[in-house]
Amino acid sequence: MSPDRPAFALPSAGPDPVPWDTALAAVLGYARGRRPLRYRSPIEREGRWVLVPAFGFERFDRRPVPAGPLGDDDVLVAEGVHGRLDPDGWATVRRALDDVEAAAGAMATRAAGRPFWDLPDDEVSVLGEPGTVGAALRTLGEPPGPHGRYVVAALHHRRPALVPMVTRTTWLQLVPHLVEGDSGVAAVVHRELRTNVEAFGALEDVVADLLGHRLTRLRLHDLLLWLTATLRLPAAVALGRETGEWGQVDGVQAGSRPVSPSSWSSSGASAGTGTSGP
Repeated sequence: MSPDRPAFALPSAGPDPVPWDTALAAVLGYARGRRPLRYRSPIEREGRWVLVPAFGFERFDRRPVPAGPLGDDDVLVAEGVHGRLDPDGWATVRRALDDVEAAAGAMATRAAGRPFWDLPDDEVSVLGEPGTVGAALRTLGEPPGPHGRYVVAALHHRRPALVPMVTRTTWLQLVPHLVEGDSGVAAVVHRELRTNVEAFGALEDVVADLLGHRLTRLRLHDLLLWLTATLRLPAAVALGRETGEWGQVDGVQAGSRPVSPSSWSSSGASAGTGTSGP
């Protein structure tokens, strides 16, 4: 890995900078990592081991953005990252999306096409209120409740360069870093993106080249924070260093899992399974 790649100074994720190669491996592990699952369909007498996505990249990040007003498709997308809802939960999230439709549109108008990290500081400060992007994000709920996190996920998927993807876990990581005048935890995210503009810009470009799909630096920040807060970072890094994409960057062959190819399948139970979370 190139020694001149910048590390990530992310106080919300921990006291030490996140090295460049750790961040890249973690993102590749999130996108390409697989985990074993014992699967048996109703028509089979015996089950078999299959490899399924370990995280939500295919179920969430790569899902096409729905067209038109917020609706049922947005709930489905949010379920891809946070797990299935029961009927009452589905109805609650669906009503909530109707309720925030106008506010989300006004927030996008206020941003005027600018990504979150390019917004001026006043947009995430109480000194610039009312009507700021930060104030609008705060109304989504801090912290996001059990159903509120689905709403946030749906809005982020619609506008991945504008709406931070925040869960209760990452909210708890961000709160201690609030300073006087911040409109909410979005201000902490904004500050860390601005502090690490070179590192996140480079990571965004490299990941897009390797995966053929662009994850915004706002999403990349969320992933590094969530993986750290949930203690999944080491697992994601290990999975990332086994991918073919890692071999392309590092100039060495990626590692492989110590399993027999004949005893595993990459199909079958892959849809709708995997670890709940971003």
